[in-house]
Amino acid sequence: MIREKLLDRERHVVKGFRWRGVGEVSRIEALSDGVIAFAVTLLVVSLEVPRTFDQLLVTMRGFVAFAITFFMLFHVWFVQYKFFRRYGLNDNFTIWTNAFLLFVVLFYVYPLKFVWTLTVNMMMGLPVGRLAPDGTIEPPIRREQVPQMMAIFGLGFAAVFTVFTLLYHHAYRKRVELELNELEIHDTRTRCRTTPATSSSACSPSSSPTSRGADWPGLSTGSSAPSNSSTAGSWVNAASGSKHAWPPRRVTAIAASKPRAPRVSID
Repeated sequence: MIREKLLDRERHVVKGFRWRGVGEVSRIEALSDGVIAFAVTLLVVSLEVPRTFDQLLVTMRGFVAFAITFFMLFHVWFVQYKFFRRYGLNDNFTIWTNAFLLFVVLFYVYPLKFVWTLTVNMMMGLPVGRLAPDGTIEPPIRREQVPQMMAIFGLGFAAVFTVFTLLYHHAYRKRVELELNELEIHDTRTRCRTTPATSSSACSPSSSPTSRGADWPGLSTGSSAPSNSSTAGSWVNAASGSKHAWPPRRVTAIAASKPRAPRVSID
């Protein structure tokens, strides 16, 4: 009997970490699976089945952006799955913190889809914007809205991993109750240190595209004239309806680099 319990305990050791949540799926985990599955449904390109091949081609344009956003949400689910399997916590702090994580995920879905759909379409040279009632093409975003868009995207990313930081700190505080060994304590403490670095990188000025004037022309604090030599800047120009659209034009930069002959005045 004792030997069977010890063997059963060793079966649930993954990379030196004993999984304590290998029993029945808790209600909070079942709720999390349902909410994340619903969030993935919101990422679907179109819920309506295409009726013509042209409609199918239009729908398939969003496949790359859908794939990126799908795997980003799957990564969130996988991190949460490993946490509950490793520690098996179901106390009040874990439940309410996980509830906030689900709230952030649902809020984060549409900014995630918008940013990646716009980025992928601009990179692939696909048309962006929509047809206005007056027959003109309405751009999906204005130039002055780009910093706000990236701020929302970065805050959502940071909020997700801030929640994971709180969860791992909570597990570390319960290390005695959970009977964590030295390796498990080390891994838990490492997660407490690396997860805040991941969340802070999403909001740091150096990692935000809006903080680099060379990448996003016209948005930097020290630049008043846009520079068309940047590919990323050309995406913003095209998305915001600017006359400087894809592909980037370098004629101005080349002309400016050529030396000018001195003027000679004849009296």
